[in-house]
Amino acid sequence: LPVPQVEDPSELLNGSVTTHVLNTVTGQPAEGLALRLARLQGPEPQWTELVQRVTDTDGRCQPLLAPGQATASTYKLRFETAPYWQGLGHSSLYPYVEVVFTITDPAQKLHVPLLISPYSYTTYRGS
Repeated sequence: LPVPQVEDPSELLNGSVTTHVLNTVTGQPAEGLALRLARLQGPEPQWTELVQRVTDTDGRCQPLLAPGQATASTYKLRFETAPYWQGLGHSSLYPYVEVVFTITDPAQKLHVPLLISPYSYTTYRGS
């Protein structure tokens, strides 16, 4: 999928859905980790992929949904953790991590951080 160009750098922090990935083994941001956002939709609900991103040197990426793009729905963030760990010379228990969440108020910003190690992960609602 094409990556939209952001003209105003402040938009990198002001999207309606954002994430940040931290490698808890090193305490450093997880750079180069691929992730995808999908939304559950349709009369027979199915996941529809909305966007793909790769984390930067700070473990962040452009907003997954720009301001005004979110709708009240259920979403899934899929983080491709196995290739990330393999790139660092580690094996891992989890080939990927999926975080499913519901947006009830589309006007409210949602930040979904992920803390990872080869054998565990944690997520929470960030600010």
